[in-house]
Amino acid sequence: YVASALSTADLKWMYSLPWFISSSHLNALFVHAGFVSGIRLAKQNPRLMMNMRSILPDGTVTSKFFNNWPWARLWDGPQTVFFGHDADRGLQQYEHAIGLDTGCVYGGKLTACILPERRLVSVNAKREYFQYRRKHFD
Repeated sequence: YVASALSTADLKWMYSLPWFISSSHLNALFVHAGFVSGIRLAKQNPRLMMNMRSILPDGTVTSKFFNNWPWARLWDGPQTVFFGHDADRGLQQYEHAIGLDTGCVYGGKLTACILPERRLVSVNAKREYFQYRRKHFD
């Protein structure tokens, strides 16, 4: 695996990276997994930014896939968030959030959004790189 091959310098560089990237020019945010709406960016929980998938009706934020409760449905901008980490839902398009994880690692597609025009493009994976194990919660 890639992680075991990383040098100390590689790890130091990775630890120095921001949890998200903000572009005022594109009016966009880029994050691995997501944000909780209503919380200032500087106050977002890094663990959630890397792992969240769902926000339940009671406000519980979870890394689990709950079909009807994607976190992105609640994001009200004004910046558009581009995110991944949610292959179960595939391509997600909301007014202020676009989920680009279309399961390439599982043999699905690799999807990108060309900015600033926000044109979506996808290519098929060459193969399945990791066996998919679906865990759904209602």
